[in-house]
Amino acid sequence: MKKDERFVKVYTQGHTNVVEILVDTETGVNYVFRQSGYAGGLTALLDKDGKPVVTPVNELQ
Repeated sequence: MKKDERFVKVYTQGHTNVVEILVDTETGVNYVFRQSGYAGGLTALLDKDGKPVVTPVNELQ
C-alpha cells in the first residue's frame, strides 16, 4: 500500500460484473463498489445491524 493512497482495494470479484471492497485508510470504513458494463455504484458496507463495517486502520499496513 502506498502511503498517499486514501482507499485500498481489499477484495475483488468478477470481470464483467465486478464487485470490489475498498477501505478508507483514514477512517477504516469499508465500501462496496459494484460495476456492470458501463454502470456502477458505491455504498458503505453495512453489518447485520445496519452499521458501517470498520476495519482498524493499523490492520491495513
